[in-house]
Amino acid sequence: MLQSKFFTEDDLKDFGFKSIGKNVQISSDVRIYGQENITIGNDVRIDDFCILSAVNGSIDIGNYVFIARNSHLSGFFGIKLHDFSSMAANTVIYSASDDYSGDYLTAQAIPQKYTAHIGGPVIVGKHVIIGSGSVIMGPSNIGEGCSLGAMTLVQKDLSPWGIYVGIPCKRIKERKKGLLALEKQFLEEKLTNDST
Repeated sequence: MLQSKFFTEDDLKDFGFKSIGKNVQISSDVRIYGQENITIGNDVRIDDFCILSAVNGSIDIGNYVFIARNSHLSGFFGIKLHDFSSMAANTVIYSASDDYSGDYLTAQAIPQKYTAHIGGPVIVGKHVIIGSGSVIMGPSNIGEGCSLGAMTLVQKDLSPWGIYVGIPCKRIKERKKGLLALEKQFLEEKLTNDST
C-alpha cells in the first residue's frame, strides 16, 4: 500500500521559505516554485501532487489551513489564505491568466515581452471551504465563512457567510456560524494543552 510521505521540519527549514511555522506537513510529492515568496503559518497540511507557484508574486498561507491533493495555486498577483480555510482536491487558484484578447501571444513558451497577464490578488477569507474541482480567478476576495460547492467558478468578490455554487457561482443561501464557537473552544483547549 502506498502512503503519503511528508517532509521533516528540518527539510522544510532548509527550503528557503519566506517564513514557515510549526507543525507543517507538506507531502514530498508537492512541487514548490518561488519558495522565497511563500509564507506558511502553523498547523498547515498540503497533500500529494499540489503545485504552489510564486516565482513572480506571493502566496501567504495562514494557520490551520488544509490544501488537498492535486490543488494548484498560482500567485503571480498574490494569493492569501486566511486561518481555518481549506480546499478540497483539484482546486485551482489563479491570481493571473494570459490575456486572451488576441493583442498578445500566450503561453509559457513565449518570451514575456510578447505576453500580458490579467487578473489580480485572490484573498480567501477565514473559515472559507472550497469544494472539489473549484476554480478561482483573480481578482477575487472571498469573504469570511463562505462555502463553495464542488466545481464552482469564482471570478468576483463574494460576500461573507454565503454558500455559493455553480458556473459562474451564485449565492444560494446563508452559511451557519456555529463553527465560530467551536473555533473559540478549540483555541482555548490548544492554549491549555500547549502550556502544560
